[in-house]
Amino acid sequence: MSVASTIREIREEVRKVIAGQDAAVEQVLVGILANGHVLLEGVPGVAKTLLVRTVSRIFSLEYGRTQFTPDLMPSDVIGTMIFDPKSGDFVLRRGPIFVGVLLADEINRTPPKTQAALLEAMEERQATIDGVTYPLPEPFLVFATQNPVDFEGTYPLPEAQQDRFLLKILVGYPDEASEIQVLHRHHAGFRPQGLDDAGVRALVSLEQLKEMQAEVQATRVEEKVFHYIYQVVKATRNSDDIMVGASPRAGIALLNCAKAVARIRERDYVIPDDVKELALPVLRHRVLLRPEAEVEGLSSDNVLSILLSEQTVPR
Repeated sequence: MSVASTIREIREEVRKVIAGQDAAVEQVLVGILANGHVLLEGVPGVAKTLLVRTVSRIFSLEYGRTQFTPDLMPSDVIGTMIFDPKSGDFVLRRGPIFVGVLLADEINRTPPKTQAALLEAMEERQATIDGVTYPLPEPFLVFATQNPVDFEGTYPLPEAQQDRFLLKILVGYPDEASEIQVLHRHHAGFRPQGLDDAGVRALVSLEQLKEMQAEVQATRVEEKVFHYIYQVVKATRNSDDIMVGASPRAGIALLNCAKAVARIRERDYVIPDDVKELALPVLRHRVLLRPEAEVEGLSSDNVLSILLSEQTVPR
């Protein structure tokens, strides 16, 4: 079964519990196919956590959740060595990070020291505890939720950590029809905690997921598309509105996401429109605007959209 046909089935399964949010759902699926971490930003109550729990079940991935709070310590995330009085030795108490999908809920409510505990895990897929390195499950994906940074009691993510996220997805309010559908479902007895009651099934095994990711990796890319990706990334470094442009890692992320969306669109090759489609979620958290641009009311999406419109699209 192809990636595209499997994704169609997955969309239908997700719709059992998520009404609307089609763009966010597709971008989450792109992140999984590209084997990358995802940052979900939105106000409370727009189904960010429910979406992560749902796709974890559909892809047969072990799910773990950590509520990030101001008093959370790094050892609470990765684990620590504790003394066992029976054996007289120190034994490893694994943290919640040792799962297939870690939901870092409200990641921007914990100080940078604890946020940084995820850096090694996200980049190297391993955790070092008391000088000993432990491998994490394969695949290992972090889905972090975040409230907008101007909310009270939040800490902006360090630039190095934001760069570890393949995508930053903005989850907005559903449209009228979708929100009314949500009301009808809850009126009929739907509970967000009850995925079993909603009939959500595991459609993809771990082995099948790895095959899908390998199929995405094998997607063909022409030389002109490589140049277009570089052209887009380079434009962020030359913009008068951007203080820090996107790194080469951003170009790699854009390439991998474009390959994933190409497979979803039932193609085994990437076209420039795939790059354009994913440019905002891939780049919006990887650029730092100049203070003057922020004073003028510009956002990363505003500036990036202008830059994209100025680039010559290869044919």
